[in-house]
Formats: sequence, structure tokens, C-alpha cells
Amino acid sequence: MKAGKLVMLCFQARTDAHVFHLQSRSYSQHMALNMFYDEVIDLIDDYAETFQGKYGLIDSYPSTPIKASSAVELIQGFVDWIAENRKDCYAPEDQDLSSQIDLIAALGHRTIYKLRNLR
Repeated sequence: MKAGKLVMLCFQARTDAHVFHLQSRSYSQHMALNMFYDEVIDLIDDYAETFQGKYGLIDSYPSTPIKASSAVELIQGFVDWIAENRKDCYAPEDQDLSSQIDLIAALGHRTIYKLRNLR
């Protein structure tokens, strides 16, 4: 399963979003990225703890960097990775893990909305 990759994706997206946040000259972008990096760690922590409660400790955390030259590109790459790989992050019967991934993806989509539409 790709549970460790999902965790690392969130950690790396959080750090990259924080950098874009610090570099932003737009208040709305600054705040949208702040929301993202504040919330994503709690969401992925919930997922990881639930996964480990069911399957044992995640033993590998491979890097899953997103190459992005803008905040929108970063978050879009984040949600795209989740869409493409989510079914490899839980077993079909794991509705709890699926729901937690839904919350992570929803955070990404909310952030994209704010980055694209709020000025």
C-alpha cells in the first residue's frame, strides 16, 4: 500500500505551501495557503494513526515531491496525486480510511478555489 507515500506527500505539500505562503504578495493567497498548511497535518495524522491501528506501523515513507512553480500548481498536483493513487492507500472495505482521504482531498480543492477565485 502507498500509505507512507500519502503521508510524505502531505508533509512535503505542507512545507512547500508554507514557502509559497511566505513568498506571497497576495493577502488572499497568503491566507488560503495558511489554511492548507495548518489543516493538512492534522488530517494526515488522523489517517496515519487509523491506518496503523488497523495494519501496524507504516515502515516506509518514500518521497513524493511535487514540482511546482506556483501555489496553484502545487495544490493541483497534490489533489491529482490523491485522485490517481487513493485506492492504493486503503483496502476496499476501509470506509474510515477512504473518508479520511476524502477530507484531505477536499482541503486541497477548497484551497484551489480560494487561490483561483479570491483576490
